[in-house]
Amino acid sequence: MNEATVATTFLVVFREALEASLIVGIILTLLSRLKAQRYFSHVFASTFAAILASVGAGFWMQALTESTQGKMEKLIEGVISLVAAGVLTYMVFWMDKQGRKIKSDIETKVETALSRNDYLAMISLPFFAVFREGAETVLFLKAISLQGGGSVSFWGGVWGFGLAVSIVALIFAGGKKIPLRVLFRSTGLLILVIAAGLLAYGVHELEEIGWINPLIYPIWNINPILNEKQGIGSFLKALFGYNGNPSLTEVISYWAYLIVVSVLLQRRQDRPPLKSPSKTC
Repeated sequence: MNEATVATTFLVVFREALEASLIVGIILTLLSRLKAQRYFSHVFASTFAAILASVGAGFWMQALTESTQGKMEKLIEGVISLVAAGVLTYMVFWMDKQGRKIKSDIETKVETALSRNDYLAMISLPFFAVFREGAETVLFLKAISLQGGGSVSFWGGVWGFGLAVSIVALIFAGGKKIPLRVLFRSTGLLILVIAAGLLAYGVHELEEIGWINPLIYPIWNINPILNEKQGIGSFLKALFGYNGNPSLTEVISYWAYLIVVSVLLQRRQDRPPLKSPSKTC
């Protein structure tokens, strides 16, 4: 396992755990402010249940990929990579658009649940928020492991999760101001590069079973100089989806994706802010 696998695992887990931890932190802070600490146990229990459900989803996905061979294996790996690239892209754009509204939206839902004594809502709100992030993490890590040779970094995940929880603790318990919008945008750019690599890998897998025309294959072969399975080449493959002998279709997919999403994201960020944006946490 190389440093790129650690870095990629760290980044994905950090980003997803940060989003989930922020939501749980917002819920607990509001409950404390409204003197409704009796619901803390509901939040903690549903959060733990969501984590267990995410781990279960991970085992299911692992079993699914290990039980297939031949073309079906390539198909599943290709689909997982393409879906992961799509969800990663959606996640970055969604957070850039909705980041300012997350706190107010969650607070409104919690206040509504409290006014109605809706125990089910108090359980389901943190559960689905955490499970969504957990399921996304499982999908992303599985796609990354397929691209990088079948492994992710345990310690990269632990460090990513630990840093995310620590940042949220500093915000809600320590009263520290951390530029979350800048943090999300900077990590979002790295996430998009990872997504581009997953997209190209998914195209490669579907080329191998004949579902996509490879056009020119290979368009070049620099593996004798920078082998994708050794040293720096394996590092670049795990982190950015490097391929020493890609097809023209893969190259077009990779760069077209990066150019299009970069332009769209920049246009979104260049738009003037709303007149009265909701205050972030």
